[in-house]
Amino acid sequence: MNHEILKTIIFDQHQVIKNATIVPRRYSFDPQANYVVTGLRRSGKSTLLYKVAQDLVRAGATWNQIIYVNFEDERLAEFGLNDFNDITETLAELTDKQGFFFFDEIQNIPGWEKFARRLADANERVYITGSNASMLSSQIATTLGGRYLTKHVSPYRFDEYLEALGIPHDSGAIYATKSRGRILGAFDSFYQNGGFPESLRYQSQREYVESVYQKVLLGDVAARNNVRNPDALRVLMKKAAETVGRESSYTMLHGMLSGIGYKVGKNTVIDYLAMAREAYLLFDVENTVAKFVEREGNPKRYFSDNGLLNLFLVDKEPTLLENEIAVALRGVFGEGLRYIRSAKTGIDIDFFVPEEGLAVQVAYSLSESARPREVGSLVKLAHVDDSVRRLAIVTKEEEGEIQENGVRIEVKPAWKFLLQDCVR
Repeated sequence: MNHEILKTIIFDQHQVIKNATIVPRRYSFDPQANYVVTGLRRSGKSTLLYKVAQDLVRAGATWNQIIYVNFEDERLAEFGLNDFNDITETLAELTDKQGFFFFDEIQNIPGWEKFARRLADANERVYITGSNASMLSSQIATTLGGRYLTKHVSPYRFDEYLEALGIPHDSGAIYATKSRGRILGAFDSFYQNGGFPESLRYQSQREYVESVYQKVLLGDVAARNNVRNPDALRVLMKKAAETVGRESSYTMLHGMLSGIGYKVGKNTVIDYLAMAREAYLLFDVENTVAKFVEREGNPKRYFSDNGLLNLFLVDKEPTLLENEIAVALRGVFGEGLRYIRSAKTGIDIDFFVPEEGLAVQVAYSLSESARPREVGSLVKLAHVDDSVRRLAIVTKEEEGEIQENGVRIEVKPAWKFLLQDCVR
């Protein structure tokens, strides 16, 4: 690889980093560690690394020590595994000091993990981003040999969204009439349009989200995995959106596709859903009381951002509300998030975190028809499971407390639940 081209790419990126506007986020990095940063495309991974680079320069590093390479740069179209050494040689031409390496979307280069391990073995500081969970596969993890910490980045959560808009959201702002009104208005936009950071720059946020979705579906899923039937993949994502919040087996989704004329096998449906999870489009929540095979094959599925889900929905605000609460709880509790559906006890709980003793129902409104289902299952759970310490119903607007059969249940509007209970 021509070193002069590499230098041009590096110094062009320096200008981008210098001019970047950084919104404070909830992620931090140990300065002595190396990182693999993954997450949905356009979720803000690169901007996080821009902040790391800016902080290094403020702490005394020179820009010549900042080696930032974005592997989606068209000037690197022919870059291969054998070219990686040119990056370290270019650093040596720029400075005799320690380098700080930043590699964006490095998964585009097969075999990248061998170079990443060599840098770590040489005690270099390295930050790597990628938009596919395959970067964390067991094979790559074995090659990296525990030399990198991993960090998952999502689009803005609600507190970060408010931060980006310059809307105060401390305890005083939550209760003051004027600032509370601004928070409520922002929430309506947030849970409809999602939290992609760059979407805030556009008048038509939906068009921006649509462009991200197409890039993920056609690039990160279809092209990367050589999908033979991209039309079936598109329709499968639509069907997955229609089943958000409900148990949906592979057999059921396969039947939906077959019913409208798509001749794909059940194993293909399984593969397509796995690809969508790897690209961080979807995530699964499993039933904590089901048998292992049922948990694996019959989960509830959610989209990683409400903006993506809303591309498929018409007048489905309750679905958007549940999806947003799923995303927020997943961000706090990770794989510890479950749901409960038991035919034996009749208990049906939207979200359950066993280690926290937390059970959450999501109801757009506690109408007379909805109240028995939401409250009844929480009361039953409290009576049969002594580990449950907190019961909550998250609504669009309602707030209060319910006392029933000796059980206390909090009722919170979603915006307040996100700000007070889903921030770590």
